[in-house]
Amino acid sequence: MPDNINYKEILKREGIKNTKHRCSIIEILGKSDAPVTAEDIFIRLHESSKSICLSTVYRTLETLISKGLVSKTIISSDNRAVYELNTAEHKHHLVCVGCKRMVSIDGCPFNEYEKEIQGKNGFDITGHKLEIYGFCPECRTDKET
Repeated sequence: MPDNINYKEILKREGIKNTKHRCSIIEILGKSDAPVTAEDIFIRLHESSKSICLSTVYRTLETLISKGLVSKTIISSDNRAVYELNTAEHKHHLVCVGCKRMVSIDGCPFNEYEKEIQGKNGFDITGHKLEIYGFCPECRTDKET
């Protein structure tokens, strides 16, 4: 997300009260290249000298989810919840089973098949998520040595 985003304006537009914690959390999500856990957000806030309880991070994330600003994904390999800002384009991820790092995939490899699947099954598809599991280059190198 671009650096010139006004996070206060985003909260205002969605009818969410502007607090320093909410702005800080949405800013962290906006600047993250990959989805992050609530614990990651908590650590980043403390590293920037912002005092907040982990429970406040979770409550804030749930508020942002309820307004459609943030999406929550459960990583099935280890049952972790990760969060990211909702954008116009949905994202899919590569998940390293070694270090748990996530990398977003550019574009959606599933879009071309969605209409075909919908037609074959008569299913009205409203969305999807794709997680691909494997080993990142660093973990693959460690595994081979």
